[in-house]
Amino acid sequence: MGNIIYRHDIKPSIEQAILLYSRCSLAERRPISDKPRFQAMLDNANLVITAWHDQKLVGIARCLTDFVYITYLADLAVDEAYQKSGIGKQLIKEIQIHTDNQCAITLLAAPQAVDYYGHIGFNAHPSAWILQEQLK
Repeated sequence: MGNIIYRHDIKPSIEQAILLYSRCSLAERRPISDKPRFQAMLDNANLVITAWHDQKLVGIARCLTDFVYITYLADLAVDEAYQKSGIGKQLIKEIQIHTDNQCAITLLAAPQAVDYYGHIGFNAHPSAWILQEQLK
């Protein structure tokens, strides 16, 4: 597979991101066909860690963070051909490298990844809430 390079200083193009998300389970839960919305998701994330194999985007951690207290890991995506090779875990380590050592990481797991996060050291939280509609 070769060396994987991790970057925090560049964001992928919309085409690269759509291709990556299409190659993992996140495509079905993200608006990849709505390019302006998906581009805004990439643009407005304030910490994006990417994993590259040569010039190919093979992984991404898209985060919203204050860098000292909390980081919301909105997306952790790894190309299915590269899964189970440590890329997801290294993306999380890269988040930790670029935030304060007391900064917690929180996320909502995709159904296919529920068991993954506990396996690498995350603790389940019993009181997460989601509001997906406008309050009336």
